[in-house]
Amino acid sequence: MHYIKWFEELTKEDIDIAGGKGANLGQLTNNDIKVPPGFVVKAAAYEEFINTNELNYEIKTLLKNINIEDSELLNKVSKEIRNKIEITKINDKIYSEIEKAYQELCEKSGENIYVAVRSSATAEDLPEASFAGQQDTYLYIHGIEELANYVRKCWSSLWTARAIYYREQQGFNHFNVLLSAVVQKMVNSEKSGVVFTVNPINNNRNEIMINSSWGLGEAVVSGIVTPDEYIYNKNSKKIIEKNISKKNKMIIKKPLEKIGTEMVNVAEHLGEEKVKTSSLCAEELELLINMVINIEELYGEPQDIEWAYDQDTEELYILQSRPITTLKEGKEEMSKEKKDLKTLIRGLSASPGIARGKIKIINDIDELARIKEGDILVTAMTNPDMVPAMRRAEAVVTDEGGRTCHAAIVSRELGIPCIVGVGDATKELNEGDNVTVDATRGVVYQGFVLEEKEGSNTPSEKTDVIHNCTTITATKIYMNLGEPQLIGRYKNLSFDGIGLMRTEFIFNNMIGVHPIYLLKHGEGDLFIQKLSEGITQVAQEIYPRKLVVRLSDFRTNEFRNLKGGDEVEPVENNPMIGWRGVSRYISPEYEEGFRLECKALKKVKDEYSLNNVYAMLPFVRTVWEVEKVLNIMAEEGLERNKDFKIWLMAEVPAVIFMAQEFSKLIDGFSIGSNDLTQLIMGADRDSGILNRMGYFDERNPAIKRAIEELISVAHENDRTVSICGQGPSIYPEFAEFLVNRGIDSISVNPDTVEYTRKMVASVEQKLILNKLKGV
Repeated sequence: MHYIKWFEELTKEDIDIAGGKGANLGQLTNNDIKVPPGFVVKAAAYEEFINTNELNYEIKTLLKNINIEDSELLNKVSKEIRNKIEITKINDKIYSEIEKAYQELCEKSGENIYVAVRSSATAEDLPEASFAGQQDTYLYIHGIEELANYVRKCWSSLWTARAIYYREQQGFNHFNVLLSAVVQKMVNSEKSGVVFTVNPINNNRNEIMINSSWGLGEAVVSGIVTPDEYIYNKNSKKIIEKNISKKNKMIIKKPLEKIGTEMVNVAEHLGEEKVKTSSLCAEELELLINMVINIEELYGEPQDIEWAYDQDTEELYILQSRPITTLKEGKEEMSKEKKDLKTLIRGLSASPGIARGKIKIINDIDELARIKEGDILVTAMTNPDMVPAMRRAEAVVTDEGGRTCHAAIVSRELGIPCIVGVGDATKELNEGDNVTVDATRGVVYQGFVLEEKEGSNTPSEKTDVIHNCTTITATKIYMNLGEPQLIGRYKNLSFDGIGLMRTEFIFNNMIGVHPIYLLKHGEGDLFIQKLSEGITQVAQEIYPRKLVVRLSDFRTNEFRNLKGGDEVEPVENNPMIGWRGVSRYISPEYEEGFRLECKALKKVKDEYSLNNVYAMLPFVRTVWEVEKVLNIMAEEGLERNKDFKIWLMAEVPAVIFMAQEFSKLIDGFSIGSNDLTQLIMGADRDSGILNRMGYFDERNPAIKRAIEELISVAHENDRTVSICGQGPSIYPEFAEFLVNRGIDSISVNPDTVEYTRKMVASVEQKLILNKLKGV
């Protein structure tokens, strides 16, 4: 056949015919490596399809003078090109040969099989220019009509925005890169993954890294699941490291009548025991290792290999092999410590950075005194009472929690590395051991290894961060601040003000006593003095920039940790949605304590003549409670004016629904995306399980819709809207969404201030250009 080549007819030299993937599958097949049978629709078929249908002229016209840095225009052009290819009928002769080859493949397999259709570009998988992943793959395709349709989709994927951009960047002529479509019998994967025949982390050529998980390999390749990881030493011929992860998700075939795949829970599909058990047994590991060593010897260079274990035939298949293009040559360039990395545990990266220290495992609050300067604090989960100990620690590692839990938020504000949601750090790590916490990757290594890169933007106790950014944005870039003492480290960053300063840090570290307990003992003035000192310290450092002080938002369990708290605080079953925020301020049981907070603010304004301080009311539920709390504040001399604004937190969904009414009472809103997400999604923000499963995510459409509604109503009433949750700090695309919706300010963690400002400036520039174009 003119347009078809079977794998048996190809070698690694046939890249111009079958592309990199197709050529390599032919090479493997002809060297007795177990590869699912299949054929390629040659690059010549794509070329003829493009030329005979005169699509080449249309594509050239669309690409003429394109600016690849204009992502909106690039995406528009890409979509037009792909649509033209996908609606154009395949030439009869090409279609006929594809149909014949598919029928032969079905006959060889003895059934009407499902196939995978994979792109294979003629410039793909070359050592000098890795095009891997630039085009698309389609799985579980059935029948000739669907096959022809997805071959055409495969061809069109040569013109994705990312592929166009990549070719421009690498200097490839678009029309010198052709595309072959690999059609291969679908492996019904029980387990699958990726193997690197050289350890890609430390470039050690004597080690093989194997990643494995349940179901199709797309879950591993795309990062949906953290796979099991095995490190094999070629010299000792032993597995020298094994990390078995919690594999909660897997990708499988859709129900019989449907084409494609779906993601399911491992526990529901395979059973709870499969989540934590090794996905590969010793015999399977040995078989896989021997196979990939043979492949590396066949090619004479390190390989990146995808594999799958078929649950129907109980055979191991190699799906593709390509050269590793990212290795650094020269062992002399690698320090000994990088060769000897030994992973102890893995978790979620919550506050980036690298730290070294001695493990101190804290099981009880009474043990906090054991944390000394430079220790690694390991505990189930932190609470506000632990903040002084966290300040002394080099890093924090917790069993539970997600990226918005207490440990994560406080660590980011303290500027220390933090890993959360490990699951069993308190059991797996040993008291007193020296370790390295790489919180950028979420890994704890044995011993003192790695070195922080020079020029890191992460602040340290020894180095102040100096503002070197002159970018101006219409959207104000505010900064979140925890302890007042930290302002000296961050004051020169390019922030427009402090969008969130939590008084809880002052309560804990400068006062340490429950306000009502102090009042009972006639020491209310002590509280006023200490709170005003903390606020003043920050307000003076950043003047005339604004400081938004969020008044206390301790829950009852947190208030009980203060001295005297157990005498005056009730015990609640669910304090997260209990007596907190404004509901506390207006309660007879705490009103006098709240008045102490008001007096402290008044002292800052009157005695220190600081007019750059605003107040923020947390966890608001109703209009009537805001009216009541504003009356209390007025009685203490705190009334809204041009120099003193009062904002309220938009954390409870009721604030979104009643934004019109709330706007009449206050000057602005600040979205607390952590609590808002928790309450809209019904997902405990501290639940490591729900965080890992993706339920707690500010990018959820329901959250974004609520935010859009609030911004719209607030602006109708000439009220400002800010956000001070962790979302913009963690997800750049979420920050971009906020700017596009017209938010007035974004308050982020210190380590992301500079990046956020540059990102916001880029988004604003794009908005201006679109307006000028009339888009």
